[in-house]
Amino acid sequence: MTTATARPSDRRISPVFLGIVAVAAVTGWATWTGFAEQPGLAVFLFVTAAWVVSLCLHEYAHARTALHSGDISVGAKGYLTLNPVKYTHALLSIVLPVLFVIMGGIGLPGGAVFIERGRIRGRWRHSLISAAGPLTNVLFAVVCTAPFWLDALDGVPRDFRIALAFLALLQVTAAILNFLPVPGLDGYGVIEPWLSYNVRRQVEPLAPFGLLIVFALLWIPAVNGVFFGAVDALLRGLGIGEIDTYCGFELYRFWQTDELCSVSP
Repeated sequence: MTTATARPSDRRISPVFLGIVAVAAVTGWATWTGFAEQPGLAVFLFVTAAWVVSLCLHEYAHARTALHSGDISVGAKGYLTLNPVKYTHALLSIVLPVLFVIMGGIGLPGGAVFIERGRIRGRWRHSLISAAGPLTNVLFAVVCTAPFWLDALDGVPRDFRIALAFLALLQVTAAILNFLPVPGLDGYGVIEPWLSYNVRRQVEPLAPFGLLIVFALLWIPAVNGVFFGAVDALLRGLGIGEIDTYCGFELYRFWQTDELCSVSP
């Protein structure tokens, strides 16, 4: 019998994703070696491409976990190819997160892969599917911060170091925001299977607006200060100073680099 995952093309890595990885690799090399005449442009492309790679893997983690939990339809939908254009809402999954990085230096939670929850049995499986995405961001954050907390920065060029620090900031903010127990975010998806039917019914109408509510709250200076204060404290604990993330963001926005960050320490 033919299933939704029978075709090899359903799991073949997309050339689109491989192209994005190639951009990240080439521009990462250019940032490391100082090959580019415009180091800010190289950092911009490196961080953006690496960020999109992490978004693709975030959605892939959801889909792959769903596949092993019983939803074999994810293969036919193209979610296992890592192709960002296959997502249910490519605008939410890719375009908006990149725009938020450019505008505010914050890791917007990714959009959606459509999981057929009716195919999945067991509350733990439902929770794990929701947790798989932000756990990918946590893993990325560990990788990005490893040179800092392992004290392995000798020989690492300054531009690459601050680009990595900024990329770590994006992964940490994405993980924290995704794990918030707000309807529409992965954190709520983790706890939803354990809530009563009446509670789920009452909060369900809020799901389309959950992310908007979170970002509206982040526009409040007091809330924004507490949130980024917690992020900075976490990054400091991992060995990344505020000046590194600040200069990484400024170099990323190379068209308006701060003079403070234009001179290598």
